[in-house]
Amino acid sequence: MTSKSLFGKTIAITGSSKGIGKETATLLQGLGANLVLGSRSNSKSLNGNALELPLDVTNEESVKNFFLQAINQFGKVDVLINSAGVGVFESIVDSSTEDFDNMLSINLRGTYLTCKHFGRHMAELKKGHILNLVSIAGTTALPGCGGYSASKFGVVGLTKVLQTELRGKGVQVTSVIPGSVSSSFWDDIETDLDTTKMIPTNTVAKHLVYLITQPPGAFIDEITIMPPQGIL
Repeated sequence: MTSKSLFGKTIAITGSSKGIGKETATLLQGLGANLVLGSRSNSKSLNGNALELPLDVTNEESVKNFFLQAINQFGKVDVLINSAGVGVFESIVDSSTEDFDNMLSINLRGTYLTCKHFGRHMAELKKGHILNLVSIAGTTALPGCGGYSASKFGVVGLTKVLQTELRGKGVQVTSVIPGSVSSSFWDDIETDLDTTKMIPTNTVAKHLVYLITQPPGAFIDEITIMPPQGIL
């Protein structure tokens, strides 16, 4: 994890105002990379090597504007980290259809839109790295996770297809699958889970930096990061 391998690279992060996205941006801030940070709460400002932009991943025009401003400011984007996400946890039969649609829109469609626009750019450059934050709920059936799992299983499938389409063009696409993470994700969720036993956000951020600083010669398709005591 050295600034030498990141110096001059441009890294775009969605969902950068909180949780894993914010922690990763903070970690990268001092490592020499140019940062393009997008979230619903960000306003346009440039502090040092960080450009903060408003971003609604459910809106394609917003995603396109986020991408174009990144290119206008830094000329290229080397890494995209898709960290924007939302979760509501109820049994399927008791769940809200609106909540279900919202999770699909943000978690799955939002990932599709950013991968579409940034992936095309990276394919033209014949290099780049996309990291999609998934969840253990995207590979494991957990009660109360119907809509969330549907969206995250979808992200896993989308990522696998992107790997087949972009690998030959020099673009690496990685699914990052953490178990429960102790982050602001849980702030508005009623739960009796012990967040102190979850993965610290800084630990996940360090894994992301590790992934984007690996030497050439191999692609990492998927990584699962688990709390010491299991999923939850």
